[in-house]
This record gives sequence, structure tokens and C-alpha cells, in this order.
Amino acid sequence: QVQLVESGGGLVQPGGSLRLSCAARGVMFSFYDMGWYRQAPGKQRELVATVTSGLRTDYADSVKGRFTISRNSAQNTLYLQMNSLKPEDTAIYYCQATLPGTNHDYWGHGTQVNVSS
Repeated sequence: QVQLVESGGGLVQPGGSLRLSCAARGVMFSFYDMGWYRQAPGKQRELVATVTSGLRTDYADSVKGRFTISRNSAQNTLYLQMNSLKPEDTAIYYCQATLPGTNHDYWGHGTQVNVSS
């Protein structure tokens, strides 16, 4: 059974940092493209950052230069380092795993990030 379990969310002041983690179980982690998405209240879910199995990364314009996505295949874990956080980064952050060329697509339950003074 596939499980993606996010952690690391919380309340942080503007300008602060958080590191999100996503522990993947039941998947051949190194073969999957991985991503972070977020959904703010009243808004659609949006892409934050992705990293392919080949370690190619991509970021939403709104987080470029502030967020860094990375993965550790030895630990089956995906990370999102978030620096210089802004109130508009407040959202539920979701981890996603996709096996390229298939319909194998999995989501975690999300972790809440609140940026507020």
C-alpha cells in the first residue's frame, strides 16, 4: 500500500523558514517524479515545485529563489526547504508521487503552513 506522509508544517512569522518532509512508503521511490503542491483557502491547488527521478527541478515563479526541493532516495524522503516565507505562502502543502508513463499517481494528506505575525 502506497503512503505519502507529510510533516514539518506549522506557524512561522513572515521572513522565517520551515522544512517540509514527505516520507514515501510502498513505492519504488527512486523511479518516481515527486512534487509539492499547495492549496490556500478558497483557491485551487497549485504546483509549488517538482523534482524528477533524474533530479531535474522546477518551481512556481512565486517561490523561485526562496524554496528548494530535494529528495533522498536512500531514505525515501522528499523535502521542501522554505525560506523568506510570506503570508501568501499560507496553505496546506501536499506531497505527490507520479510514476512517469503510467497512471500511478499518489497524494499525501497534507501539512498546514501558516505564515503570520
